Amino acid sequence: MSQQPIVNPIPDALKNFSLYPDCAHVRLSTVKGLFGISAATVWRMVKANKLKSHKLTPRTTTFNVGELRQVLAAAKS
Repeated sequence: MSQQPIVNPIPDALKNFSLYPDCAHVRLSTVKGLFGISAATVWRMVKANKLKSHKLTPRTTTFNVGELRQVLAAAKS
């Protein structure tokens, strides 16, 4: 018997990230996928002021697309 490869579907928010305007906001799962890091690492980056989170409601936290693009661009250079 051959085993089927494990396929992790790419979330739509991550697939379409380049289409979002800078003023858009995305959730934690998109940030994890963009940087290839865990949720704990995302929160460590927020605590270290490397990323900025935005509270929409007491239970909803988002990240600004324009700010994420700046962090990604700085990491490339």
